Amino acid sequence: MRKTCFLIASLLWTLCTNQVCAQTVEKQNLTIGQMFELAEQNNSRIKAHTTAVKQAEENVKVAKNAYLPSIDASLSFSYNGDGTILDRDFGNSFKAEIPDFGNNFALEVSQVIYAGGAIQSGVKLSELQAQIAGLDAERNRQEVRFLIVGNYLELCKLDNQLRVFDSHIAQTEKVLKDMRIRHEQGTVLHNDMTRYELQLQNLNYMKTQLLNAKQILNNQLTNALGLPKTVEIQAGTIEIHSLEEKDAWVWQEEALHSAIPLQMAETAIRMSEQKKKISQSDRLPKVALFAMNNLTGPVTIEIPAINKNFNYWAVGVGIQYSIGNLYKANKKIRADKLGIQKAKEEMQVAQEQIKLGMEAAHIKYKEAYTLLETKQKSVELASQNYDVVNYRYANDLALITDLLDASSQKLDAELQAVNARINIVYNYYKLHYISGTL
Repeated sequence: MRKTCFLIASLLWTLCTNQVCAQTVEKQNLTIGQMFELAEQNNSRIKAHTTAVKQAEENVKVAKNAYLPSIDASLSFSYNGDGTILDRDFGNSFKAEIPDFGNNFALEVSQVIYAGGAIQSGVKLSELQAQIAGLDAERNRQEVRFLIVGNYLELCKLDNQLRVFDSHIAQTEKVLKDMRIRHEQGTVLHNDMTRYELQLQNLNYMKTQLLNAKQILNNQLTNALGLPKTVEIQAGTIEIHSLEEKDAWVWQEEALHSAIPLQMAETAIRMSEQKKKISQSDRLPKVALFAMNNLTGPVTIEIPAINKNFNYWAVGVGIQYSIGNLYKANKKIRADKLGIQKAKEEMQVAQEQIKLGMEAAHIKYKEAYTLLETKQKSVELASQNYDVVNYRYANDLALITDLLDASSQKLDAELQAVNARINIVYNYYKLHYISGTL
């Protein structure tokens, strides 16, 4: 009786556990656009680069502080000891009384009115650095989106492959069922039936591999989208006829205007030019207006000291010029000129790489359509071949090896056709990724 109760309790626990596990899995149907929105909100890489952009924008505000006047104030109180007066040979010393309490208050305001363009160039350089941070964030966003597209399309591919395997497993089980009947009738050898059972085992094992690969991809996608691992993303139907058709030259034009590497290279040129302007400003004088007020006491420049406050003020123009920069700055300027030349050469390299990348991607995109047509024809031929061989085998006109070969060819053709359709969509999004419009 106890054993029976234990078995019943174990069964109920297993059922409850399975039910709880089933409830924890949440299936979601997401489009590519919806996944992009989730990544924008939750992806850790995108968040990190967004923070970097905000930091760069704050640095621009810091650089603009150079336009503002500088105000320095100081206040001090002191206890003064008496002074001692000595001859030059340190003889005949006597005490000079100084009032014990001392105070000092100073206020100085200065405003740079000319710095040879150093301040403007410094602010512009900070703004360009902020642009670089923004472009880097956009490049990261494009990379994350392309990664999401790749994983999602691979998930679609696996789902389609699983459907193909399910179909072939069902077909193999049906053939095996007929074989067992014919084996009982003595018209099929046991060895032939064993071969087909082996094929069924292989199909089930490959299906298990696909399920495991699907789980791995699902984990990668949920991590990129900031979703819990209990979410199971359901791949939707990919319609290739909805893809926007563009000529190769249209893609090239879009890439020249939107490709992130080109924008970053162009910004790098402008940054190098601003660095050169800053170096050139070192050879020019710095001019600033200033105003100051000083209140100090006691007056110790007199002997004996005067126990009073002494206040004085001044306004004027200050000029600072570093003579050493006349021969030091030239070397820095030459280095900056080489930096500009290097940035322009890198811009040219980036243009060439984008152009070649777009041409190759567009060729692959068109090739994917040709591949799909070929694979669809292969599926048609493989299906016809399997039907013929299956009919011949059913009428004892073909060997089991022929049927196995025909089944394998059909499976391979259907899988390649599925992959070819997904490959079209992948190459389409790759065009958007290279052109910076994903």
